[in-house]
Amino acid sequence: MAEKILVFSRFAKSMMARFAERYELLETGGKPANEAFSAEQLADVRAVLTMGGQKLGNETLDLLPKLGAIVCYGTGYDGIDLDAALQRGIVVANSPAANASAVADLALTLWLALERRLLSADAYLRSGGWADAKPSPLLKPPRGITGAKVGIYGMGEIGKKIAARAAAFETEVAYHSRSRHDVPYRYVGSLAELVDWCEVLLIAVRAGPDTENIIDAAMLQRLGAEGVVVNISRGSVIDQPALIAALQDGSIAGAGLDVFEQEPYRRDALSELPNVVLTPHIGGHTQEAHRAMQDCVLANLGAFFEGKELPYRVS
Repeated sequence: MAEKILVFSRFAKSMMARFAERYELLETGGKPANEAFSAEQLADVRAVLTMGGQKLGNETLDLLPKLGAIVCYGTGYDGIDLDAALQRGIVVANSPAANASAVADLALTLWLALERRLLSADAYLRSGGWADAKPSPLLKPPRGITGAKVGIYGMGEIGKKIAARAAAFETEVAYHSRSRHDVPYRYVGSLAELVDWCEVLLIAVRAGPDTENIIDAAMLQRLGAEGVVVNISRGSVIDQPALIAALQDGSIAGAGLDVFEQEPYRRDALSELPNVVLTPHIGGHTQEAHRAMQDCVLANLGAFFEGKELPYRVS
């Protein structure tokens, strides 16, 4: 009989197909587990599959008396109550670096679209403005990419790939992270110092209590009127109301966001601004990235059910 997996987050059917070949999937569709399934159905579940950003703590763990593993589809695990899992002897695993290239690609895409005013240019052409020779204040010559001072906050696998891509555009790259890394970019000892120096701030730090709202009104003021920020990390890293205010009053020039304070994102003042580029948390959403993340999930689940050490266990 196939082992049961509680699928705690809402996933597309195509993303679950490989897992369904090996396991019996109890899919909650994003609902609380006890609303989707009876206590009897949950009683012998030994593993949970989830998106790492979704909150999973004691309330859910209490429903799963035999739970031994929480496996995250993707790199993040900030939604998991690690202390609660540790106290119950539950191992937590993720898919490290599996989507790093895809996320780095989107970070650069957001930055380039923002700096080169791609959305405004597209709308201008589609509306007939170019053909009619209408003036467009949004299409004044932008700052070029070459020579830009690019600051990267977080130098994990995603940060390293972002840095390599940014450097290829003949930029000056520096970074700040929890520790210094063996990379060919200048290390800056504090986030404030990095923000003071850079013109482009690319956020790739792992989310957690120590980074919540760390990019606040004061940091945005330090970035300056010509500065832009791109976030492909977690929405919790930026104080979103402060970001909206900074964009509205010209404290910063623009923002590119793939992640938000609340997801799914619902329209607010942010979506009305012309100096932003927004995408619906699609950084890791490529065929290759999904395949790699699924490989990690299968490796973690397989090892767990065979009584072996999980290859991508979270420390």
